[in-house]
Amino acid sequence: MIRPLIAVPARFSATTSALRYAAEVGARALIEAVWRAGGEPVSIHPADPADADAGERLARFDGVLLPGGGDLAPHRYGATETHPTVYDVDDLQDAFDLEVARRTLDLGIPLLAICRGLQSVNVALGGTLEQDMGGPEREHRHLVHPVTIERGTLLEQSTGAEKADASCYHHQRVDRLGVGLTITARAADGTVEGLELPGGKGWFTAVQWHPEDTAHRDEAQQGLFDALVRAAAARPGR
Repeated sequence: MIRPLIAVPARFSATTSALRYAAEVGARALIEAVWRAGGEPVSIHPADPADADAGERLARFDGVLLPGGGDLAPHRYGATETHPTVYDVDDLQDAFDLEVARRTLDLGIPLLAICRGLQSVNVALGGTLEQDMGGPEREHRHLVHPVTIERGTLLEQSTGAEKADASCYHHQRVDRLGVGLTITARAADGTVEGLELPGGKGWFTAVQWHPEDTAHRDEAQQGLFDALVRAAAARPGR
């Protein structure tokens, strides 16, 4: 069986010693999780959507994985001020990721969005973000914590669980939900940990955590990648 093609937007890296130059990269754990699931992960260049139609580029793929990364520029969701903790903002990356989110959903291509990816989808659909969650008592970085998953959601079907241990690395979270989105998981402190789009054209689920961190040993986390690849393999016309 030919592996379904899964597009993974690259992330810009200012320095990469092995390549001697700045680079476009993908997290190895993420790529390996897609491969274990039976997909063929393909890195795609974050080109300016004004110069290259993202929909045309994405149409050749069977699925899309929108990964984590730095923060979205606050002006992308209407904020007039920027919190001092906002980091690694890149205008081209923002423009590309937001367009990928919109076009993937419009085309009905199966989509798994992770961390920044979830936030990109929320913003693309008109939602907003809390720019910084606060001090140590609200810390979600370098932390594994339980999340509660809503029953009957694609997230529950994918993980096979109503509770899961989530590996988190983020200091921002969803504030106002984007149009049509529903919450599928929360942390104990109320932080939104999962989103879906009921009635959407294609398979889509998003998580605020990083399932790739523990997917190699946690069936619930690997299940997200397995579900994406299954949906990609079942896409009509493939």
